[in-house]
Amino acid sequence: MPTLKDLLDQRASAWDKAQEFQNRAASDAELSAEDRSAWDAALADVERLSADIEREERHARLANVDYSQVIDATRDADEERHGGPDKAEAYAEAYRAWMRDGTTELTSEQRTVLRSGWVDGKELRAQGVATGAAGGYIVPPAFRAKLIEAQKFYSSMRDVAEVITTETGATLPWPTNDDTANVGAILAENSQVTEQDVTLGTNDIGAYMYTSKLVRVSLQLLNDKAFDLESWLAGVLGRRIGRAQNQHFTTGTGTAQPEGVQTNAVVGKTGATGQTTSVTYDDLIDLAHSVDPAYRNSGRVRWMFADGTLAAARKLKDGQNRPLWEPSVQVGVPDSLLGYPYTINQDMPAMAANAKSILFGDFYAGYLIRDVQDVQLLRLAERYADYLQVGFLAFARTDGTPQDTAAYKAYRNSAT
Repeated sequence: MPTLKDLLDQRASAWDKAQEFQNRAASDAELSAEDRSAWDAALADVERLSADIEREERHARLANVDYSQVIDATRDADEERHGGPDKAEAYAEAYRAWMRDGTTELTSEQRTVLRSGWVDGKELRAQGVATGAAGGYIVPPAFRAKLIEAQKFYSSMRDVAEVITTETGATLPWPTNDDTANVGAILAENSQVTEQDVTLGTNDIGAYMYTSKLVRVSLQLLNDKAFDLESWLAGVLGRRIGRAQNQHFTTGTGTAQPEGVQTNAVVGKTGATGQTTSVTYDDLIDLAHSVDPAYRNSGRVRWMFADGTLAAARKLKDGQNRPLWEPSVQVGVPDSLLGYPYTINQDMPAMAANAKSILFGDFYAGYLIRDVQDVQLLRLAERYADYLQVGFLAFARTDGTPQDTAAYKAYRNSAT
């Protein structure tokens, strides 16, 4: 199986071949039907290899779980809580047994292990204060990490925004200040210094309760140890929450849901009349330079758009007929547009009349995502016992808000 480096090299070769045909066509050379077929094949190879590269990079991200984004969710913390790696693993195994069969089928050893999470009479991983069947336990490290990673994969905004985790969901305020319009002055000898006040503002972020909705699983499936229920269920529930959150982080109204990064974005460039579904090279240049160099030089700026918009942008060329899109040939270096990396966010609007279809800027400085503790899992055994089924649903408390709207700007398609 080719490595990521092999795929990058193969795509670079296919792209060079496609460029040769492009240059020949641009010089008014007559291309034969055979050459045109070869050109189409080279472009198809670039598309196919780009998809393979994206898949390999996604696999690499999911294989490297980031425990730093979750409060007290590191393996060291869990091992310390339970008294060492062996006891932490025993806790995870006991949890899996509880997830399959419920509380009544646990052995005395497993019950003892599960109690290792209790402190002062409260289960640190408990959904509620009742038993597992009536309330539920928050999942052990492996399952929780998978759930969070699945959630992050379907949330492009989490890849670029600032993400913080707090202990509680209380409204979190912070002061703001924009002093960029004020400048210093030269002071003449024996002259009094003039005054210029600093104006402060405030912003805050709360926490909305997200749910994966209920999934009912048969006891036969739960008892089938050959089926990797843990990974499957983590993926299903995490992706559901991730989809809902990413939609709100992108285009949320801010009323009874987070305000999205695109919703009230400042327009940096509007397409000319007739550009309801298109963008030009000059438009992208103007959009990039509508963002102040203080942000543009941060090293974090990038484009954000839907995949359909990328397809249109990949067809654009500069004044020397060179494509604006540049495929990466190095592992860890992303593809770029005008030299800047991009993030594909399928919740961004497609290019249409009056749509803010493209964003550019420093989204880490511009947008804040706030998580409250861990994702939680609830197990409902008694409710569906007569169906021989167990219900599972996940919860996550999260909010998102723009925190510096000067850090990014939007391209708006023409209204007509």
